[in-house]
Amino acid sequence: MAASSRSQAISLYKMLLRESRKFPSYNYRTYALRRVRDAFRENRTVQDPQLVHSLLEEGHQNLQLIQRQVTVGQLYKAQKLIVE
Repeated sequence: MAASSRSQAISLYKMLLRESRKFPSYNYRTYALRRVRDAFRENRTVQDPQLVHSLLEEGHQNLQLIQRQVTVGQLYKAQKLIVE
């Protein structure tokens, strides 16, 4: 992986984690955090530049999806769970 791709991946990872922590619901928050970590852990050995580019694009699409879902979740808040 090129240095610029590596820094883009790290930046995307941090943004995804930051946005995932904003979910108001505990269940959605833990699910999103787990999925982000697992996806990056699964693809950390990818070396093909085209595949890295497509994975980064998919990650940016997922970031936009998480941002939309966080906004919707904040509009319709539910009661807190006991674990929160």
